Amino acid sequence: MTEMSPPGWHTDPGYTGTGPVQERWWDGSRWTDQLRIPPAAVRRRRIRIGVGVTAAVVVLAAIAGGVLMLTDGSGRTKNTSSDAASPAPSLPSGQNGQGGPGDGGRSPAPDQQQPQQPPSEDGYVTDVMSGVSLPVPDGWKGQSATIGASVSTGTYTCPADTSQKCERGGVFAAPAQALKITARTAEAAAKADIAVNAKESYGGKAYGAISSHQQLKSEPVTVAGQKAYLVRWKVVTKKGDDGYVQSLVLPSPHSADMLVVVRSGFDISAEAPSLSVMDEITKGIKAASGTGSGSGQTA
Repeated sequence: MTEMSPPGWHTDPGYTGTGPVQERWWDGSRWTDQLRIPPAAVRRRRIRIGVGVTAAVVVLAAIAGGVLMLTDGSGRTKNTSSDAASPAPSLPSGQNGQGGPGDGGRSPAPDQQQPQQPPSEDGYVTDVMSGVSLPVPDGWKGQSATIGASVSTGTYTCPADTSQKCERGGVFAAPAQALKITARTAEAAAKADIAVNAKESYGGKAYGAISSHQQLKSEPVTVAGQKAYLVRWKVVTKKGDDGYVQSLVLPSPHSADMLVVVRSGFDISAEAPSLSVMDEITKGIKAASGTGSGSGQTA
């Protein structure tokens, strides 16, 4: 019965109830090593921007790790990265849900090799595809994944829509292509992304939309040893706290042809982290260890 379940994303069967929940890919016969941040966990604000990753990862075929991702023409994926709902398969008898030898010794076909498991490093979370690691400030929560990585202060009830959860502060990293950013330079990509970031973070129902914004920074910076570009806005919302949003774009330390977007958003309130924490996180971004994806370049 288990092996007849169709391929799909399901809650990681190895989840112990500690830390953020991730989803693991079931290929129809076994649990793979492919993980993602579930769309349900990325609903709003800095973490919500991960939805763009799961919807657009189809463009990342063969960029890193040999992941096979096909599109059905509608912008959604099929085969190895389908979002289509399917019955959640139970863990096959005798398997531990973590892949490898525990799942019958099967290996994926050559064109369906899975990306690496997110490496574990104290104080950091890693976006394997992008090849970058984000520092996790004291008291914050972090989540690594094959595509996308995030850190946040935790949630509270959104001021304009009490059915949603917001964060006082959060940072999210993902490949630019996964966010449908087509600009070819870090500067152009950062300038294109900041309005999207602001809308994702503070627009819509959660804060009653954005009434105005002020640009605070638009400048080249060096991050993870790469020539990056940073744009930062202060936004005024119609309800609830105002906020700071930042779009940082850099070339992947492990693949010169890939741009990486790091989106940040902080409330402006006594309960929120200070803007200096955003600067500290930005400066602390580094090349991920053990996630080389083609060029072998390191920072």
